[in-house]
Amino acid sequence: MKSLGWKTLVTTAAVASLSGLALTAVPSQAASPSAGASAKQAHAALSPRQLAALPLTNRHLTAHEIANLAVVLRDYHVAEGKSLDVNTFVNSFAKDGVFNDMVPGQAYRGKALGDVLPYMANLFPDVHRELKRITVSGDVISIELSIQGTFEGPLQSPAGTVKPNGARIDVPTADFWYLHNGKVEQFNCYVGYSTMYAQMGVNFDWASAVAKG
Repeated sequence: MKSLGWKTLVTTAAVASLSGLALTAVPSQAASPSAGASAKQAHAALSPRQLAALPLTNRHLTAHEIANLAVVLRDYHVAEGKSLDVNTFVNSFAKDGVFNDMVPGQAYRGKALGDVLPYMANLFPDVHRELKRITVSGDVISIELSIQGTFEGPLQSPAGTVKPNGARIDVPTADFWYLHNGKVEQFNCYVGYSTMYAQMGVNFDWASAVAKG
């Protein structure tokens, strides 16, 4: 099945077009529990046509699962470079919710959740997440995706600042969302950072590491 980006499916316009199929856009607040929307409203925000266009591994979803999916898809939408909305992302988490950047071992809670999106957007102002496979199982949503963008912002490193060079990135990523009562309790993100840095032109000096041994 051809992968479909969330940016392709959800825009701020009233109608988007995908492979000749007209799709009604999903208002970001309509699926937002933080805005007082009910699970029924979140469910209604994803039309049958939109669900049909998504790369779902199982299309027999319950209303509860569709509501959870609407929350997660809204979070991807507000993480886009052109529709960045930090407050909506943060408010989608439960009071004790956590974002785990699993590869470097970083955890973000509370106000620190607001640092997640700006970091990527500063590096890649046009950041986009291309969703390739979505599996929904009750309160757990697993997604295979690629993080894409253009390296246009400085990267701070232990050795100093890496200047942007306009390189394009397309980074393999796996996300696991755990929800409860329409809120994100845990979000575990596995980003292929070694691939990302290589595409940005950052090559680690293995020879120096060997010499130190």
